[in-house]
Amino acid sequence: MASGLEHGLKRSVWRRIKETIIEDCRKSEVWKILILDPFTTKLLSSCCKMSDLMAEKITIVEDLYKIREPVLEMKAIYFMTPTAKCVDAFIQDFKPKPKYKSAYVYFTDYCPDELFNNMKLSCGKYIRVCKEIHISFLPQEAQVFTCDNPRAFQSIYSPHSQDRKRTLETLANQLVTLCDTLDEYPGVRYKKDSSMVNAQTLAELVDQKLADHYGLDDNGKKKGKTQAQLLIVERGFDPVSPILHELTYQAMAYDLVDIKEDAYKYKAKDGAEKQALLNEDDMLWASLRHKHIAEVTELIPKMVKEISASKKQPDSKITIGNLSQMMKKMPAFRKQITQKTVHLQLAEDCMKHFSNNVEKLCKAEQDLAVGSDVEGAKVKDPMRTLLPVLLHPYSIPDKIRAVLLYIFSVNGTTEENLSKLIQHVKIEDQREYILNWKELGVSIITTASLFSRKPTRRDRSTTYSLSRWTPFIKDVMEDAVENKLDTREWPHQSECPAAWNGSGAVSARQKHKGSSQDERRGARLIIFIIGGLSHSEMRCAYEVTQAVKSCQVIIGSSHILTPSSLLEDIKALSKGPMETFTVDDRSNA
Repeated sequence: MASGLEHGLKRSVWRRIKETIIEDCRKSEVWKILILDPFTTKLLSSCCKMSDLMAEKITIVEDLYKIREPVLEMKAIYFMTPTAKCVDAFIQDFKPKPKYKSAYVYFTDYCPDELFNNMKLSCGKYIRVCKEIHISFLPQEAQVFTCDNPRAFQSIYSPHSQDRKRTLETLANQLVTLCDTLDEYPGVRYKKDSSMVNAQTLAELVDQKLADHYGLDDNGKKKGKTQAQLLIVERGFDPVSPILHELTYQAMAYDLVDIKEDAYKYKAKDGAEKQALLNEDDMLWASLRHKHIAEVTELIPKMVKEISASKKQPDSKITIGNLSQMMKKMPAFRKQITQKTVHLQLAEDCMKHFSNNVEKLCKAEQDLAVGSDVEGAKVKDPMRTLLPVLLHPYSIPDKIRAVLLYIFSVNGTTEENLSKLIQHVKIEDQREYILNWKELGVSIITTASLFSRKPTRRDRSTTYSLSRWTPFIKDVMEDAVENKLDTREWPHQSECPAAWNGSGAVSARQKHKGSSQDERRGARLIIFIIGGLSHSEMRCAYEVTQAVKSCQVIIGSSHILTPSSLLEDIKALSKGPMETFTVDDRSNA
């Protein structure tokens, strides 16, 4: 099965845009202006380049909210979120005087009748096309998506939230557009847990909205279920994975290095400030991101040596300085060497943090998370594992992470014990970092008599003693693919085809003309984590797809988190009554 970048989510989204917006453009030879809101700007940037748009006769890309000069001889394409703010901005472009010859309007999702009628009354004579193309999610990577909504965490988990239901409704609508883009009508399941009720609520909403969306088509036919499953789970299901120090390249870099919006800033040898984007346009990043840092630090110098050998450069120790010299001598190889310089620098940054602090922390973290040491001996007294971390001068965030791993490992501690731990870490006035996990359904305070059964884990072998932990979601993916998920723990909100077992047996009549199903053999497993997705969980989707080959795993959430961003979100749950948040705000972000 082709599960690589060429058949990923970004390609599916770009194909949908081409089949709708671009196809309409092709009917006219006139060059056009494309007008976007902040969300559709992100969406388009994630799946195409300006050169792709130029090839389709789109000559200018403009911001919907900015003041623009009229260009009366040109047609304008509006690609926007169906919100009052976007529609008002659109109307202002044609009232009292038009800025453009005509308008082709495309909404990311269903446009409420009230907004549509307002547009029609105000400037209907200028609108040539008005369509809903159903893409209101962001394709982050080939197998990863987000709903571009970090604020959903507060809306869903804050005890002061006033818009939990509405936020879940919005997420459900976005998940329906994901399924529509992939041409899937999946069976829906959720993780049942009495302390985590949002997964069931979201599963019910998605299932109902899918049924409405795939109701009778123009020919009076109903779309049947496809060979896909959608599993919905909450962040509290696995609190360990997003808190641990991870040693695979992508997860480690986003945890330890200051990377914002996928931009890595670094200083070149000459002192100049440089910036590199860590995305799938960088093929080296795509090939290295899931490898262990030990492999990455070996591979990059080898690659550089191959280039220097091909140009008969002297074989010496690979350093940033050597690479800049090579670029001067070999301008034809500048791009290749620049790419490797970025990753040599980033890997060095990761290793610097690792050597300073993280290496010593990792052993204790792994023992607490796994419940056994490197030799496989059970950790009988987790407090003895934790104490050396508390006594060492680690940073307060690192100590908080270790305390949390201890609490998770014993499934909650006593109030007395927790107070001592908080004093040890010196966070008496910031105890929310620990206490607020209860809002996610995670046991923090417990009584000595309370016993909780830990889930059975799969046996796994590992090459690296400091990377023994495997995210829970990987077990779930593998069980789902093998049709081994317990229906008592993972109830069906709606059934998928009886034949689904991840084996990839898709009959001819279940295929859909022009669908992305045709590009690959097999079924799809879609996983949605309410409350944020960690980089280690993203990696699992690729690993399981690679291992199984007959099933593509796609994973997503409201947003992607890092350990530090999650801790700040947890702490913020104590803040007072929240302002209500609607989808309108997403188009303003």
